Amino acid sequence: MNLDDNVGILIHNADLTITSCVRKHLEPFNLAPEQNLIMMMLWNQDGISPNEIVLRLNKDKANIARMITSLEKKGFIKKVSDPIDKRTFKVHLTDEGKQLANLVLPAQQKIRETLTKGMSREEINELQKLITKIIHNVVGDNKS
Repeated sequence: MNLDDNVGILIHNADLTITSCVRKHLEPFNLAPEQNLIMMMLWNQDGISPNEIVLRLNKDKANIARMITSLEKKGFIKKVSDPIDKRTFKVHLTDEGKQLANLVLPAQQKIRETLTKGMSREEINELQKLITKIIHNVVGDNKS
């Protein structure tokens, strides 16, 4: 069997290549690819609990906690006590974190353009459907 015929290996290689591309484009902004995911969530909806981030990114709590601490040290986010549940906090953007969107969002657009160059809208939609189907297939098999 040719390794290029193995869908899992092809997806893994695509993931490595895409992550390298994203890392290169985000490096000037002092953001790692996974930290960027948290920032994207906050640019979309400021004031998210760590548990919400864990669920939406499907990452473990320790990993998210490390990323939150790192982003806080960089001055992009701040932890604010949850007024309803004092045992936890919400993650909010700082002014610097809000301004960072003006720099990072154009870089994200460039990444999208690079990834989808030469693809029609229909091909992009089909690719998204197929990848989603693969994820559901694997998740469904793991629940059995």
